[in-house]
Amino acid sequence: MPLVVVRLQPLVSLGLSSLGLSSGLLLLGGTHQAVVAAREPDIRVLLQESEQISLRADADRPFRLTGPDLGRIDLTRLQIELSSGGLSLVMEEAGAPADRPMRRRLPTSAQLRLETDDPRGLWLGKRRYGGSLRLLVHKGRIAVVNHLGIEDYLPSVVGSEMPQEWPMAALQAQAVAARTYALRQRGRAGLFDVQATVASQVYRGLESQTPRTLEAVQSTRSLVLVHAGQLINAVFHSSSGGATEASGEVWRSQLPYLVSVPDHDQQSPVHRWETRFDADQLRRAFRETGGVERLEVLESSTTGRVRALRVRGPVGVLRISGSELRQRLGLKSTMVEFNWLAAGEGEGEPSPSTPPSQLSSRWVGFLVDPDGDGISEQLSPPPPLPQQLRLRRRPQPVLEVRGRGYGHGVGMSQWGARALAEQGAEFRQILQHYYQGVEIRPFRPSYDPAVARLPQLEPAWRG
Repeated sequence: MPLVVVRLQPLVSLGLSSLGLSSGLLLLGGTHQAVVAAREPDIRVLLQESEQISLRADADRPFRLTGPDLGRIDLTRLQIELSSGGLSLVMEEAGAPADRPMRRRLPTSAQLRLETDDPRGLWLGKRRYGGSLRLLVHKGRIAVVNHLGIEDYLPSVVGSEMPQEWPMAALQAQAVAARTYALRQRGRAGLFDVQATVASQVYRGLESQTPRTLEAVQSTRSLVLVHAGQLINAVFHSSSGGATEASGEVWRSQLPYLVSVPDHDQQSPVHRWETRFDADQLRRAFRETGGVERLEVLESSTTGRVRALRVRGPVGVLRISGSELRQRLGLKSTMVEFNWLAAGEGEGEPSPSTPPSQLSSRWVGFLVDPDGDGISEQLSPPPPLPQQLRLRRRPQPVLEVRGRGYGHGVGMSQWGARALAEQGAEFRQILQHYYQGVEIRPFRPSYDPAVARLPQLEPAWRG
C-alpha cells in the first residue's frame, strides 16, 4: 500500500489533544500509522547546582520572575541563597534604584521560573542562556534547569564539543549525533534530561553558538540516528588512536551499531602521546598497594586497549579495569603500553597527562552505561597511604606510559570525522561509517519502530 498523507483538522476535534500537539500530519502506510509532531521537542538541561545563584539581564532588557507569593516581577538582577532551611532572594526591579533592592524569603519547596524576550539571553554567572530557567531546591542545593527547544540547544553543543572552524560535514555529523543522544535521554530523569557537562554532552550557552554551528544544526534539522526502529546510543570521543572500539570490549553489552572500524585521526594532537609517573605519584594513585612495582596486563581488546590489569606493589596486589587505571592516572585513553625507566632517565619532571582543551570527551573520568543511562558509577578514592610508607625514601624507577587516542574510543571519533570531511565525505557517510547499519531519519515522538522506518525525508517539525 503506498504512503498516504492526510492533512488533519484541529487535533482536539479528532480526540488527539492528549498528545500535546496543536496540528500535524497523519501518516498511513500498510498497517502502521503515526502522528508527526507539529513543533520541536523541548530539552531540560541541568546547568548548575550550588548554594548561591546569581542572575542578571543583559543591558537594559529586564527578565520576568514568576514564583509563589511573588506573582510576576520584572527584574534586572537576582541573587538567591539557600540558608537556614529557606531561600533568600535579593531582587533589583526594573526601573527601581539599584541601591534599594527588594528582599524576600521563600520555603525550599518554592519553584521559580525566569524568562526573557531578549535574544541575548539571561546571564547565569559568566554565561548567557536562551529559553527559560527553572530554579528549585534539589538534594540540598539550588538547581538551575534550562528549558529550551532541541534545535535551540544544539548549536551551543556543537560549538562546545567541536571547533566551529572545522569542515561543515564534521559539524553536521556532530549535530546529528548530539541530537540523537539528547532526544534519547528525554524523560529518563525527573528533574532534567541532560547535564551541561561531560557527564552528558557539553553545553556552554549562547557563547558557544556561532553562524557555522547554527548552519550545521539547521541543515540537519530533526535528523537522528536510528537502528531497528530505536534511537541509538550515539556516543562519541575525541580520537581513537587508529581504530574505534566495539562497545562490548569497553562496557557490558555489545550493541550492533557500535563495532570497531578504522579511524582517520592521524592529525589529532593526541593520536600518539606519552607521560611519566614517579614513585610518589604512583604511591598516591595506588595507596592500597603502597605504589607500583609491576603492572601485568590481564585482558586487552582486539584493538589493544587495556581491559584489566594486575598492579603489584610493596604491600599488596590489586586487580583493576582499564577504565579505573585511566581515572587513577589521568590517562587520555586505555590504549596504552608501559615501560620502566631508571630514576632520572629522561628530561623534565614526570606529570600526569592532561586532556586537550580543544575538544571535550563526553565520558572523561566516569564509567558509562552503554545503554544510554549516563553515568553508572563514579570510582571511590583509594584508602589512605600507610604511615610506614610515607617515611620511606629510596630511588625508584619511573613509569612511562605511551598511549594513543583520547576518550573511550567507542562510536564517532571527532578527529576522524574531521579527516573524512576534509576528504570529501558528507555527514551521512561519516555517521554511517562510525555507527554501522544505522538509518538517518527525522525524529518521531512515539518511538514506534514502524515510524522510524517510514520513508519520509522532510523535517519532523517546522521552525
